[in-house]
Amino acid sequence: MAQKAVEIILMRQLASYLAMPIMLFDPDGNLLFYNEPMEAIIGQRFDETGEMTLDEWYALFEMTDDDGAPLPREERALVIALEEQRAAHCAVWVRKKPDGVRRRVEVTAFPLEGQGGRHLGAVVISWEAHDG
Repeated sequence: MAQKAVEIILMRQLASYLAMPIMLFDPDGNLLFYNEPMEAIIGQRFDETGEMTLDEWYALFEMTDDDGAPLPREERALVIALEEQRAAHCAVWVRKKPDGVRRRVEVTAFPLEGQGGRHLGAVVISWEAHDG
């Protein structure tokens, strides 16, 4: 495994101490880490999934808008943060394919920039939305 940038290592460390669900992706969209609060939303421990590509990650979930239409990849907050290198937010319905549980999830993603303007990937903060 290649050595990760110090900013990635520190972001992972920070995420592991926070009580908010956080995921960390590299510039190519590879999932590098998600913390314990995110495990509750995903329904699986990071130790069980490990790192994976963006395509593998998205293959685990069906993401739809409020009308039940598939959410186009280019409208997903993570993709915007990675490709356009700007912060984005969206609310989506997510169904984990193996168990079929459907959840309304708020997603905020922002690019992770290192010293010298290095694009290091993106951070995603998510939480399950509760109406009312």
